[in-house]
Amino acid sequence: MIFERSLQRELAYTAGAVFMVLLTIMLTTMMIRIVGFAAQGQIDPKDVVVLIGLTVIGYLAVMLIVTLFVSILFVLTRWYRDSEMVVWLASGVSQTQLIKPIAVFAAPIIILIMFFAFVGWPWSNAQSKLIKARFQQRDEVSLLAPGQFRESPTTNRVFFIEKMSPDQANVENVFVTSTEGGKVNVIVSKTGHTETRDGDRFIVLENGRRYDGEPGQPNFRITEFERYGVKITNHQVVNQATTTSIPTPALLRQPSRDNLAEFAWRAGLPLMAINLMLLAIPLSYQNPQRSRTINFVMAVLIYLTYSNLLNVVQSWIEQGKLAFGVGLVGLHVVMSLIVAFNFWLRVRNRPLFRLPLFARSKGA
Repeated sequence: MIFERSLQRELAYTAGAVFMVLLTIMLTTMMIRIVGFAAQGQIDPKDVVVLIGLTVIGYLAVMLIVTLFVSILFVLTRWYRDSEMVVWLASGVSQTQLIKPIAVFAAPIIILIMFFAFVGWPWSNAQSKLIKARFQQRDEVSLLAPGQFRESPTTNRVFFIEKMSPDQANVENVFVTSTEGGKVNVIVSKTGHTETRDGDRFIVLENGRRYDGEPGQPNFRITEFERYGVKITNHQVVNQATTTSIPTPALLRQPSRDNLAEFAWRAGLPLMAINLMLLAIPLSYQNPQRSRTINFVMAVLIYLTYSNLLNVVQSWIEQGKLAFGVGLVGLHVVMSLIVAFNFWLRVRNRPLFRLPLFARSKGA
C-alpha cells in the first residue's frame, strides 16, 4: 500500500538521522568523561577508545528507544502540520491503521533493543570492569606518569618523576614521600632504575637525599645516599561481579533482590519501547490552535517520567518495597492504559488538554 510504504520510508530516514545525532552526543559526552578519568590516572590512556566503544554499546538500548519514539513523533507531527495526515484521514485511514506500518518498522528496532538490553548491557559492563581492574592491578611504577603526582593505591607513598624512559626502566628527578607512624619520609633523587631481586621488584634511586622527621619539629634527619632501593608493591584488586555485569540468565538462576531488580530494569526497556511507539501516534496530533512545540515538550516529559519511574521501580524491588512480579509489569500496564486512553480520545476527536476560553476566542 502506498500509505504504508511512504510512512515506513520516511520513518527510516528520520530514525537514521535521529540516531546519528544521539550517537554523536553520546560519543562526545563519553569522550570528555573517559578522557578525564585517564588524565586522573584512573584508567589507562591506551584503553580510552575501547572504553568509549563499550560504553556506547551499553547504552545502545536506551538510544534506540529514544530514536524510535522521536522519529515516529517527528514524522507524524510533520504530516499533521503539512496537512498530509488530513489527506490520509479523508481517504479512510484511521488512527488505528497507523499501528501496523509503524509496528513493522519498529519490529527490528525492538529486537535490537532486547538484544542490547539483555546481552549488550551486561557484556559491556563486564568488559569495562575487567579493563579497569587490570589497570588497577599494575604495580606502582606502572601507575606513574611523567610530570604528575601519583598516590600509591596500597601504601601511603606519593611519587613524582620528571622524566621516564619508554620502557619505564629508567627515571629522572624522582620525588617520593611517605607517612609512617606520624613521621614523614621524603626522598629526592636525580636518577633511578628498576631491578628485580629474589622475585621482588625494586626501584633503585641514585645520588639523592632522604629527609626523616615529624612535621613541625626541627629535628629532621638528612641522609645522603648513592643507591637507595624502594620495594614496588602490587595492588591486588578483588574483581567482584556487580549486578549490571551479570549475564541475564544468571540473574534468574540467582534470584536475589538485586538480581531481580536488575532483570526488571532490563526487561522494562523493550516494554517501554513498545508503549512509547504506540503513544507517539496519538501524541503527534497537531492542533492548529496550540503551539507546534507542545508535542515535543510533552514527549520529553513523558519519556523522562517513564524512564525515572522505571529506575524507581528497580530501587523499590532492591529494597523489598515492591514485589518482583508487580514491579516487572505494573508500570508498563499502567502506561499501556494511558496509551489506550489517548487512542480513545483521538478516535473520538477529543483533545487531551482543553484550551482556555480566551485562547479559543482569540483563535476564532
